[in-house]
Amino acid sequence: MSVPLYQAKAEMFRTLGHPVRIRVLELLQAGPRPVRDLLAEIDVEPSSLSQQLAVLRRTGVVVSFRDAGLVMYALSTPDVADLLAAGRRILSAVLTDRDGLLAELRANSPTD
Repeated sequence: MSVPLYQAKAEMFRTLGHPVRIRVLELLQAGPRPVRDLLAEIDVEPSSLSQQLAVLRRTGVVVSFRDAGLVMYALSTPDVADLLAAGRRILSAVLTDRDGLLAELRANSPTD
């Protein structure tokens, strides 16, 4: 039996709900990278990175392949990079709105 679309979307967003996974995806936007390069860029134990890569691979967000004896990872589709960019835009808008609200609150606060 198939899963409802909203449930599949929720699972995909849960997959993105870990800082190491987000950092891996950010790094892979530049193109395929070997595991050793990812380790050099991310302050995490190799076993932890391996677990996070397995989650991303299992959900189809990244793919892995061998190249000259190295295990390489890549985004499964350019849409993953688009999703990260949309997240950045949303976060920027939310933070900008909060800054504006904070400035407005400060400007309109009564003086003691």
